[in-house]
Amino acid sequence: MVFLVILAGGVVRMTQSGMGCPDWPRCFGMWIPPVSESQLPADFEKYLSKQDIDHSFNVYHTWIEYINRLLGAVLGLFILINFGWALRLFRKHHRAVLGISFLLVILVGFQGWLGKLVVDSNLSVVKITIHMLVAILIAALPIFNIALLRDKKVHVSKHSRIVMMGMVVLTLIQIVLGTQVREQIDVISKSLSYEQREVWISMLDGLFVVHRSFSWVLLAGGIYLWWVSRNRSGASLGRGVLLVIVCTVVLGIVMAHLGMPALAQPLHLVAACVLVIYLVYSLSISDSDAALS
Repeated sequence: MVFLVILAGGVVRMTQSGMGCPDWPRCFGMWIPPVSESQLPADFEKYLSKQDIDHSFNVYHTWIEYINRLLGAVLGLFILINFGWALRLFRKHHRAVLGISFLLVILVGFQGWLGKLVVDSNLSVVKITIHMLVAILIAALPIFNIALLRDKKVHVSKHSRIVMMGMVVLTLIQIVLGTQVREQIDVISKSLSYEQREVWISMLDGLFVVHRSFSWVLLAGGIYLWWVSRNRSGASLGRGVLLVIVCTVVLGIVMAHLGMPALAQPLHLVAACVLVIYLVYSLSISDSDAALS
């Protein structure tokens, strides 16, 4: 569900629908948004005046953003159900599982509040970046619970764990850099009336070069993990990490050299988030064995 919400958020950005609902938690002051201008409230202009992207009512932008919010609400419901089950099953033992489940409830509430700030600030890039990082944290916490309830660890070398830790940090940096590149793309695309997608990449500054270069470092790390674990119990983890990195890099190459196809943007973001979570999963279910180091 978290990945689905992240994908929906990427589609919102891809379609410039971020202010499709210019207020929060309602949309044009309504719980179910309008489907035509005739359904807009009498004071609708005070909402449209907040829109920096589109100064007229756009039903597609409105419903894309509204669906994104609905998915977030469903995710919140899942997290509440998860906490209820954890409270029932683990209040006397495995209290760490209960604690993490409660933290998820707190975080999803914080994420909803942060979503309101994003709308109120007219899509402030800093708040969008924080919003993204909190989503990744929400995705990571259930992984720790899975690891706590797992009976058996996977043995990997000490060096492999160190490399995986470094790759988690590097991937998070990559995602932050990617949000900054995306902000530049927003400015460039708007200046070109969202046309001429094939020239958007060429108009980026050195930040894009840094972002692109980091991807090759991650690829090298993935190849290393695959190589050192290929004949060990953690072989599947090494293959999985490398596969996700390759998918992420390929999607980046597609955007850079095939005129920024719209669908590649949210898929690239989701792949990067999957990489972080898969690395966290690999770390949480593994331990180092001195004999394997």
